[in-house]
Parts: sequence; C-alpha cells; structure tokens
Amino acid sequence: MSNAATGDFDAAPVTPRFWASIVIFMLTGVVDFFDFFVVAFLVAVLAPQWHLTFGQTSIMLLSAGVGAMVGAVAWGALADRFGRKLLSILGVVICAVGSGSIAFIPDNAWVLFCVLRFFVGFGLAAAATAGVPLMVEMTPTRYRTLLTSLAAVPVTLGILSASILSALLLPTLGWRGLAALGFLPIVLALLTLVVVPESARWLLSRGRTSAARRAIGRLHRVDADTVVLPPPPATAPAARFRDLLAEPRRFWLVTLTFLGASAANYGVFLWGPTIVALLLGVGATDAAHVFVYVGLAGMVARAGFALLAQRIGRRPCGQIMGYGTAIALALAAIFHDAFIGGVPVFLICLVVGAIFFDGGFANLAPYPAEIYPVRLSARAVGLSQFANGIGKILGPLCLALIAGADNYVVPKATADAVLPAFLFLAACGLMVGLAYSLLGIESHGKPVALFNTEPEAPAAQPAPALPAHP
Repeated sequence: MSNAATGDFDAAPVTPRFWASIVIFMLTGVVDFFDFFVVAFLVAVLAPQWHLTFGQTSIMLLSAGVGAMVGAVAWGALADRFGRKLLSILGVVICAVGSGSIAFIPDNAWVLFCVLRFFVGFGLAAAATAGVPLMVEMTPTRYRTLLTSLAAVPVTLGILSASILSALLLPTLGWRGLAALGFLPIVLALLTLVVVPESARWLLSRGRTSAARRAIGRLHRVDADTVVLPPPPATAPAARFRDLLAEPRRFWLVTLTFLGASAANYGVFLWGPTIVALLLGVGATDAAHVFVYVGLAGMVARAGFALLAQRIGRRPCGQIMGYGTAIALALAAIFHDAFIGGVPVFLICLVVGAIFFDGGFANLAPYPAEIYPVRLSARAVGLSQFANGIGKILGPLCLALIAGADNYVVPKATADAVLPAFLFLAACGLMVGLAYSLLGIESHGKPVALFNTEPEAPAAQPAPALPAHP
C-alpha cells in the first residue's frame, strides 16, 4: 500500500476494485429493471388470454409501484441506521424472487400475480434506497457527477432487454419462460457481497472511524492510517424522516421531480406496448419489436445526459428533461391517430420523448443522495423512491381511469383515452421542468456533506491523487 498522506481521502486514487463495484452497480440496475419492465409484455399476453379488464390489468401494472412505496419508507430508515451494503443485497434478492416466481403461478391467478409484483417493487426500492447512496458516497467528488450518471445508462438495457427478449422468447418459451428470467439478479447480489465495500462516508457519519479507515484501505488500496479524516461526532446524530422537512425546498424538489418523471416514464413504458399493438393491429411480440426503438433512444440519451451534466450541471439538465418530456408527450397525445409513411406519429413522439423522460433519469437518479447529507441520504433516496412509487401508480392508472376501469382492453376504448391520458403525462413532465427551475439546487462539483446540508469542505479543485498501488 502507498504510505503517502493526503488531507482528504476524497482525493485517493481509483482502483480496479472501485471500477468492479461500479460495474456491479450497473449490471444490477440492468437486471432489476428488466424484472420491473418485463411485466408490460407479460400483461400484453395475459390480458386477452385471461380476459382481463382495464382495472385488473392496471392493478397488475401498478402493484409494483405500491411495493416500491412501502419499500422506500421501510428501507430508507434501515439503510441510514444499519448501512448500505447488506440492505442493497437483500433488496436485489427480494426483487429477483418476486419476479421469477411469477413463472409458477396458476393460469388466471391475476391476484397472485399482483402480490408477487408487489415484492418486485418492494425489493427494487430497497436496492435503490441503499444502493444509490452507496455508489454516490464511494465515488470521489471529481468523478461523481459523470460516473453516478453513467451508472444509470445501462439501466435502459433492462428496458431494452425486456423488449428484445420478449420478442425473441415469447414465441418459444412463452410468458412463463420469460418470467423465469427474473431470478438472474441473485447472481449479482452474491458479487456485491464479495466485491463491494461498505460506504466509508456512512461509517464516518456514524462515528465508526476505524471501520471507515478499513473500508478506504480496501477500496483505494492506500495506507488509510495516513489519510486525514473529518473528526468523528461526539455522538452519531439521530436521524428521522421528519428531518427531511427541515429544508422544504429540498423536500419538494425531490418529491416533485421524481413524481413527475416517474409518472411520465412508467406511463409510457407500461402502457405503450399495449397501445402500439392496438393502434397497429399487431400482437404482443410485434409490439415488443417496435418498442425496441423507444428503449434504444432512452439508452443513448442517458449517456448524453451523463456527459451533459458533467459539463453544465444537474439543474440545467433537469430543466431540459422536464420541458422536453412535456413537449414530446403533448405531441404524442394530439397526433396519436396520425401516420407518416405507415408509421404512427404516436410512436415517433415516444421515441423522441424517450430522449427526455428516460434519458433524463441519468441526471435525476443520484440527485437526492447529493443534495442531502450522508446521515439522511438513504432516507432522501427513500423519499425519491416513495414519490417514484406514486408515479408508477399514476402513470399506468391514468389511462385506465380515463378509459374506464370496467371497459375491456379494445382498440376503440384505448384510442379514445390516449389524448387525455398523454396530455396528463405531458403535464407531469412540465412539473419536472418547473421544479428544477424554481427549486433546483446545483450539486455538481460539491463534496457530499456528512451531517449538514452544506458541505463540510468548500467545493474546490481536488487534491493531488494518492499514488496508485504499484
């Protein structure tokens, strides 16, 4: 190990273990979001087979959102108290078991389907509530905006792989075989257990200086005894969810941005395949092929937003996300019944809109863990996931309520509901843009605070990096 000292472990060199941890975070996001979004294609198959109404299919789609809300509240407090690593692993396992077990339910058991989807959302929220702070806190400030945003790019591969694998496997394996792939995240949970260390910043916030030094030594391969750490608190400050309200600006900024962005994103991705299938008069497999383009647009845009955030900051990128979403989905609503060269304008608008409502999540996802101090970080991400869960409900539910929950999923009922439903989703995007404009806080380039909402040290040029291990 290097014996060089530094005034701030934030300037320590990055190592293969650090990069391996980042890759594990990325891959976990891919498979977790595959588990979440594959339900859109399962429902597209099961709705006609099981003769389901709009109300029943909506409950199947939104049950994971309810689970996410419960998980966000419960696991946010646990992760701030007991640490990031173990709870993120438990969340991934719960999500995987809930998703894969759907393959074994009886036919027409849509209620059991909803129960298992509840645990998918519960586990996904738990993994995010603990995992996002862990990634933000372990990443040096000089790289944080770029790397934590780039970590959200492969998540779109989860959406894209749901489309691709649905198109490829539904004809051969059927919906049960597709659902069984939900067990895959368990492999990554085991890798996290072996490779990823606990957050040194969380350990410091709890006054566990010796454990923090060991975590720094493992992650950065330096002699941690030579690293100058912030003085530990006399006692670890107690944290409560109500502490998030101490600064209403941050509370409402997190709540409104995640609520609006989630409603727009999940509304499109969970209802989009069904609407496209009905507008084009094709089956679920063909709709899955078509929706690949929406997923590709979102994935490329996430990389673009990650680079843009590093250049211009979080707040301007959030404004671009919100206002771009509003315009694209408003156009999708107004021109939903128009075609250009046989291609629905609705689909074109969704592809363009994915640049904003999906791509912008690369900038949004790490935001709560950056603007709140470490002692409240998991609770802040829990707040964002709670708002995210409400959005997961509002997005799918809005079309069902407008179309009539007792109506069956048929072309005329769906087409009549597209205009008002997608204008509602456009309004959600507008809310995101306004929240960033009126309440936005710039976190780019600022060190993560341990105890207070202001950084413990001023944002400055990083200290020279410690020598890497030979």
